[in-house]
Amino acid sequence: MNQTLAKLTEAGVSIWLDDLSRERIQSGNLSSLIADYSVRGVTTNPTIFAAALKTPAYGPAIKAEKEKGSSVEQVVFNLTTEDVAAACDLFLPTYRATNGVDGRVSIEVSPELAHDTQQTIKQAIDLHTKVNRENVLIKIPATLEGLPAITEVIGRGISVNVTLIFSIARYEAVIDAYFAGLKKAIGQGIDISKIHSVASFFVSRVDTEVDKRLVGIGREDLRSKAAIANAQLAYELFLKKFSSDDWKDLAAKGAREQRPLMASTGVKDPALPDTLYVTELVAKNVVNTMPEKTMMAMADHGTVSGDSITPSFARAKALMAELNSAGIDMDDVTALLEKEGVEKFIVSWHELLDSVRVALGNA
Repeated sequence: MNQTLAKLTEAGVSIWLDDLSRERIQSGNLSSLIADYSVRGVTTNPTIFAAALKTPAYGPAIKAEKEKGSSVEQVVFNLTTEDVAAACDLFLPTYRATNGVDGRVSIEVSPELAHDTQQTIKQAIDLHTKVNRENVLIKIPATLEGLPAITEVIGRGISVNVTLIFSIARYEAVIDAYFAGLKKAIGQGIDISKIHSVASFFVSRVDTEVDKRLVGIGREDLRSKAAIANAQLAYELFLKKFSSDDWKDLAAKGAREQRPLMASTGVKDPALPDTLYVTELVAKNVVNTMPEKTMMAMADHGTVSGDSITPSFARAKALMAELNSAGIDMDDVTALLEKEGVEKFIVSWHELLDSVRVALGNA
């Protein structure tokens, strides 16, 4: 067991791998990461599956789907849900050992539905039914149209990973949607202690966009600070909302906290420490979903010095004020990042469909 990652777990951070493929499952690689690197969950997205389905591991399954006459969309649905179900089975001991908190595997609704509430709800239900595992999380984007879908899906007793959160304001709306969903579930007589959720707050992309703007206005002294400050203030909101009277009422009825998940934690600027978005975001009840490269960097030379978030709230607020004074409009930054995030996943979705289309032609 890697001691640095074990120490990170002891500090309250759940390490999830931001990647999944059939090859990882079949080769024993994922089992090894669980046993040796403290991996307690997995997240997927269209970009991850677009890369995975180009590998030879899917050849026999694609051939079988072709013989059944499956459409391209049906092949994608079947293969990705099969992988997620198999990963859920590998994480079942973790799921049981943590009373359902970890041992989770996420699968995302089509990004083309990001602005369609009703179709998002329908596909979330279909994915949950198809995977048919207690420890699956259905990923729903935190778009304005996604918020009522989150409430409805939670209200049906389905656990949700809310994705593509960039702003503090939208994060608060996500928490409120979760609360509303729990209340709806209670009204339906559902055991809400079985409902789990995480809220995926994106990190590195914030620095990428803000730093570009800082260079443009000659304030490079403020570079590479916005993303961490933004994420730290998101955690402050988490503490506030999950100590409110509204939450206490829900908790008394068995509700589980919706943990903040730090996503996009691979460093994109080579000038930065490659473990930056892990070491600076350590606190109790945080999930950090890491690309394998980031995880291995952390395992090799990362340091864990206890809680690095809660002592930083005042500094984070001061930094945000300084960015605002310098002319950085964080509302504009986060709105752009949400738009680009949806668009990038749609591109990956079409790449995924195209790769399956080619594979079916060659099968």
